[in-house]
Amino acid sequence: MLFFIQMEWEKRIFVVVSLTVLLLVVFAFQVGVVSADESGRTTTIIVPYTEYEWWLISWSNNEVVCRIYADHEGLPTTEEVFRDCGNKLGKLWQITPPCKISNEESTPTIDCKGLYLYLASSQPQEKEVVVELPEPVVWVDLEGCAPTPPTNFCPEIPNLLLIGEEPLPNEEIVAIHGTYDGEPFVCPEQSCSLPLRATPLLGSVVEFWAESSYGDTSEKYTAHVRVIDTGVSTAPGGGGWYVDVISTQWVGDPLASCARIWKSFPPIGGSPDWLTTPEREELIASDEPYYYLAGRLISQGLIDVSGCTSGGLLPNGYADVCGLEKARPILDDWQNQFDQRIIEVAQESGIPAQLMKNLFAQESQFWPGVFRVRYEFGLGQVTDTGADSVLLWNTPFYEQFCPLVLVEETCDEGYLSLSDHEQAILRGAVALQAKTDCEECPTGIDLTQTSFSVSLFANMLMANCAQICQTIDNATGELAGDVSTYEDLWRFTVANYHAGPGCVSYAIHQTWLNVGLLNWEQVQEYFTEPCKGVIPYVEKITETE
Repeated sequence: MLFFIQMEWEKRIFVVVSLTVLLLVVFAFQVGVVSADESGRTTTIIVPYTEYEWWLISWSNNEVVCRIYADHEGLPTTEEVFRDCGNKLGKLWQITPPCKISNEESTPTIDCKGLYLYLASSQPQEKEVVVELPEPVVWVDLEGCAPTPPTNFCPEIPNLLLIGEEPLPNEEIVAIHGTYDGEPFVCPEQSCSLPLRATPLLGSVVEFWAESSYGDTSEKYTAHVRVIDTGVSTAPGGGGWYVDVISTQWVGDPLASCARIWKSFPPIGGSPDWLTTPEREELIASDEPYYYLAGRLISQGLIDVSGCTSGGLLPNGYADVCGLEKARPILDDWQNQFDQRIIEVAQESGIPAQLMKNLFAQESQFWPGVFRVRYEFGLGQVTDTGADSVLLWNTPFYEQFCPLVLVEETCDEGYLSLSDHEQAILRGAVALQAKTDCEECPTGIDLTQTSFSVSLFANMLMANCAQICQTIDNATGELAGDVSTYEDLWRFTVANYHAGPGCVSYAIHQTWLNVGLLNWEQVQEYFTEPCKGVIPYVEKITETE
């Protein structure tokens, strides 16, 4: 079973926003609906407020040249002054210097130049506010089976359960409509139990939407469903089925995947080890002889290397053989101390835990401090390009992160609408989330911040999933899941993370143009010479013992 789930901290924000919308809807119905917009789900309410009248006055003769009306305390904003007074007076007001009035009677006020603001009055008013009402939705689950991961096995073919939800008081879902492989169906209730059937390997498509008593419908959703016979008898007289569902509306148990983005099913019967998320941390534990990590531990004075010549270090900062031997007990503990956090983030985000563990091993050998490469930070070595990708291609992350750094109104139009300076500020803020160097810490590393940053790298991988999906669409005009396999799409994503979209996009376009297929074996042949280093990188991360 596959679906996309937000990070834990994202869920908290979602709950707050949902409660705010609900309270606003209840308020709207309590104060009374003035009118309803038939073209959309909106309503108009009357809101009391205080209106402040400001005068823009000339210093030279105390003439009121303009009146400005504001609905907030404090001085009018620049936009309000220009709105009510026009560009000419607004610009004159902007360049007016402070008027310094002496206590001496000989200094007349008339010497001051330009315009000044004066609060003339305030009075209670009412205004009409158009409120967007929440729309009906439909959720997806299975009835008759809770598939057992990682194979998603069901002893019998279940039903697809579609559950309508109407958020408006005094309204309800009156029907669920849809099509199953192009065949229409309708359920005259707020839920619909749709019998499934065996599907082709690429699955079947179910489209569905809800009809509300309000007089409108929800948006149209899709679920990609795959039901495959296991071909193995597990009990006398019966076999079983592998059942997978991909939908944004899925409410069942999550499994690690970018399948929703790609519309791609994992291999039948379960994913390879490097794309799994085990329940126990010892199942992703490693005991690799990381010379770079050992060198960093020695440099921080955490290892006793008194018996080693040259202090256990090579000139490049890596450990030598003696240094590695001395560091071995601490080395194993260090490279596995983040495993529980990796699994937690994997379960929340849908990014496979073993994939993240392998990626961290290749990028930093689990040393998150800056040493080997400047301006690359954290377990996954955030770069300026990587920060740009997560802000551009992971919209939920951008929408929640940007207002923490910039004014919310500035963020509203999206990352591409920001100025170069604002984008640079955001990228720097992302990098700081992964920066863990700490002079005051015993190990030289802020381990709490390192653990927290794991979710950032999961978001970055999710962004790369989305970028690969768009790259394939640009090259082929097809859905990623229709022209490539689930495993190869992950290989492209890992390559995109490490080498960047320039290398990967060129290789994908050339492969499709010349071969008409998109698999890793073919695509790697079209990496240009400067990009070929990504090939062993991907193979190391995706290798299965």
